[in-house]
Amino acid sequence: MGLIVKTTARATIPLIGIFGAYIVSHGHLTPGGGFQGGATIAGAGILFLIAFGFGEMKRRYNHHLYSALEGLGGLVFLGAAMLGLSVAFFYNTLWHGGPFFNGQPGTLLSAGYLPIMNLAVGLKVFAGLVSAMVAVAAYRRWKE
Repeated sequence: MGLIVKTTARATIPLIGIFGAYIVSHGHLTPGGGFQGGATIAGAGILFLIAFGFGEMKRRYNHHLYSALEGLGGLVFLGAAMLGLSVAFFYNTLWHGGPFFNGQPGTLLSAGYLPIMNLAVGLKVFAGLVSAMVAVAAYRRWKE
């Protein structure tokens, strides 16, 4: 890719990541959530792959790190789900009461376990989609 594409990608990749993080963190208040935000953040990684090529992505991509992040996202999601089941049947007890986290509707910390579950799903989707695209690019390179 040319200089203009690489410069534009350097400027927009952080913005895409920030917007994806916003979608993940506000998923219980607005349309969106873990999957949509994780896919948006993965779009930044895919843009990096397209703009800078497979060689640069291969130098910066750590398969073990992305595999661990995907596993961590799944474990945190399951842990939050089991914690909600063990306390009471689907009762969101987290952040209810207290001076800062009073559970008022419309606030960022008003949904109990849902923000944690959204973060976990976002992490899992981001790591999985970026890993899948790197695998597709590596397979394409191998076939040539």
